Amino acid sequence: MKVSRRDMFKIAGIGLGAGMAVKSGIAFSASSTPQRIANYKIKKLYHGVAYYPELWPLEDIDRDIAEMKKLGINVARMAEFAWSTMEPEEGYINLSLFKMVMDKMYAAGIDVVLCTPTATPPIWLTHGHPERLHKNENGEIMHHGARQHASYEHPAIKKACFNIIRAMAKELGKHPALIGWQIDNEMKAHVAEDFSDAAIVNWHKWLKAKFGTIEKLNEAWGTHIWSQHYQRFEQVPAPVKTPFLHNASLITAYKMFCRESVADFMKEQSDILHEYSDLPVTHNDNPAFNIHHERSMRAQDFASYDAYPNDKQWPALVYRSDMYRSAIPGRPFWLMETSVSHNGWLGNHQPPHPPEFLKVEALSVYALGGEAFCYWLWRQQRSGAELPHSAVMSAWFKPSIGYTEVEKVSKARQQLEPFVLGGKMVGAQVAITYSDHARAMIETEALDKRENFPNRYRGVIEMWQKHVMDLGIHRDVRFENAELSGLKVLITPAMPYVSEIFMARVLKFVKEGGTWIAGPVTGTRGKEHTVPTTAGLGLLDEFSGVETKFVVPLTKTGSKGRGFNIETELSGWCAAMQPKAGTKTIATIESGVAAGHAFITERSIGKGRVVVLGAQPHGESAQRFINTLITYYADLSGVTEKYNVSSGTIVAPRLDHNGHKLWVVINMDGQGGRLQIPAGSKDAISGKKITNTELHIAAYDWRVVYPANL
Repeated sequence: MKVSRRDMFKIAGIGLGAGMAVKSGIAFSASSTPQRIANYKIKKLYHGVAYYPELWPLEDIDRDIAEMKKLGINVARMAEFAWSTMEPEEGYINLSLFKMVMDKMYAAGIDVVLCTPTATPPIWLTHGHPERLHKNENGEIMHHGARQHASYEHPAIKKACFNIIRAMAKELGKHPALIGWQIDNEMKAHVAEDFSDAAIVNWHKWLKAKFGTIEKLNEAWGTHIWSQHYQRFEQVPAPVKTPFLHNASLITAYKMFCRESVADFMKEQSDILHEYSDLPVTHNDNPAFNIHHERSMRAQDFASYDAYPNDKQWPALVYRSDMYRSAIPGRPFWLMETSVSHNGWLGNHQPPHPPEFLKVEALSVYALGGEAFCYWLWRQQRSGAELPHSAVMSAWFKPSIGYTEVEKVSKARQQLEPFVLGGKMVGAQVAITYSDHARAMIETEALDKRENFPNRYRGVIEMWQKHVMDLGIHRDVRFENAELSGLKVLITPAMPYVSEIFMARVLKFVKEGGTWIAGPVTGTRGKEHTVPTTAGLGLLDEFSGVETKFVVPLTKTGSKGRGFNIETELSGWCAAMQPKAGTKTIATIESGVAAGHAFITERSIGKGRVVVLGAQPHGESAQRFINTLITYYADLSGVTEKYNVSSGTIVAPRLDHNGHKLWVVINMDGQGGRLQIPAGSKDAISGKKITNTELHIAAYDWRVVYPANL
């Protein structure tokens, strides 16, 4: 018998009031889509470069390939900026250069990933056609000369994009060197919402498809405010400049429209590629890019990402590995771009990496579930906007600043590879929720404005991931619609709208024994970025067994709370709660405007529990408070994938090809570290037993350990 979402809430003893009607919705999780390759096993670890043969003399190609082989480079990514080389005039397409290079790569045993070149349209496509160009919210048109200047909403742009993609797929899609495709390049890295005329037309179509009638839009957005009431969809503006501010519902909806539209454009590209090629498709993503990241995974067969951290920013690399490892279950991710030493462009550059840092970057990617570690770029640009950027080879073709570090990566890859091939990551038991809808809402309406608090949504999620990482707990970052199987604790911070679909999935998770920690701001807004009118935290009030008396900002109020025998300052938007029967108060606000109310509650449902954290701890004791909170519920939930490891050193738990558990231990901060290990553990590379129960890791060093009795 099929159980409705309403019945699922009833099973837990949770009634649905009039304001809690269950609505239909669409989940965008890649985990719900068929995987083209099931039971995928890594057969090699890829060590790659971005290669641009269109920029250099043809006679350099053989020399490049010979040097790549010498360095242990086994994959090259090409063509993402080569549209004008492929199609110098409209309708005249010549792919012979790339076929010739691929022939040479194949002969040398180097695999190839081909990119669709749609990030840099040629001049003939946009010259004299301003209507085909991207327009920002200030009405400024993005002109030819860099990249991402065209409007993917314009039919002429789409037609030209699909034409070159189809030609590439038909002619090169079955080349023996080719192992995969990349869609576009860093989609929407430099631009945000598109306000071109073509975008506005599609915006109105999107609204009509979403709401059906203008009356439903008016009701959902509360448009009688400031006489915003609309008579037809064509009257609904985009959120361009106004004397003050647009309706929050409109601002967030436009962000979602633009980001969903880009993801759908990616899916159209992918569909064309798969017409002529059965090879997997990816896109070099980044949490900063202005797309719907979860929806974009429908266009991809494996996830990949960019990261350019300096040595102080290494936690961001681990965060992205945790996120993209979970994005498409069953397939390892790739790190498609990183610098061999320093990042740089005309306006800025970062300091060079210290010796050995690149090696541990690569090892962390491989150990945390990555299949490839690739550099941007092979040879330093001799022209363009990124002249200061580091590369493996200089423009005059001499080993550059990162060359010897690439040699170290190659050696380390070969040492690690036997323990990774045919194996897999151990599943995480703790995860942090990432929501594209939440991101858009928080960009519209910011969180905590205090100094040093993350000013972007991704910073908040990364902050919580780092809390868990620093406790030595193996973790995932999972999209809003991802499966919760295997988890014991789910942390959902900063998700203003909690949907019925998400709540039903969390209910099942909790009933089966999981712990859901709903973090600050979660539940404070409705689907269309309005304030809930049935309860302060919408569905979350009844689900968690609380009554939210009010929601108030505590930043700079001096408010303090106490829980776990720890006093902490509080900031951000606070849900001042009163527990109902069956719900426990875990922490109470002791001073300030919300004194006397609970700010952490716990309710048991089935075998598990739902915990609401209604305010953000900060100040000197904040770290200890949050660590205690996470540790308490991890222990209560039976989390076992946690390690007594010093800060700055990470542990990646894996199973080798025989199903034996191993730990890859890597010092990332250059300070050295230590890890408690069971007596009798073995060093996997040397085969020798480790005599101590505390393993010491030197600065930027690494070990592979077979832990005893596991």
